[in-house]
Amino acid sequence: QGRLVESGGGSVQAGGSLRLTCDAVGLPAGLAFDDYAMAWFRQAPGKEREGISCINWSGTVQSYADSVKGRFTISRDNAQNTLYLQMESLNPEDTAMYYCAAAASNGLGCDLDESRMDYWGKGILVTISS
Repeated sequence: QGRLVESGGGSVQAGGSLRLTCDAVGLPAGLAFDDYAMAWFRQAPGKEREGISCINWSGTVQSYADSVKGRFTISRDNAQNTLYLQMESLNPEDTAMYYCAAAASNGLGCDLDESRMDYWGKGILVTISS
């Protein structure tokens, strides 16, 4: 059964940068990484999980939540089965558990509807200090 593994989290000061990585391993036979649109979600302490960015199967379409637009960049390397989230100008409000997720691609783009996600990573903690 396929799984997603996040890495790259940690603690940085406000204004700093981090790059999160999500590796897809053990995908079901007959399926490939580029059969999936990918997304990043986050859940801050005491708050509901929110979708912050997604990317379509080919990497040509990206979408961002207003809270991260202009600061975060999502990308993917289908040859490496890897998803990235480059995070710049971090602030304490970005402190959260970050999750990557995969949704079987409909070929049209991507979305941040949690109910459409087929696979989830276990999450990784990002802490931003002021």
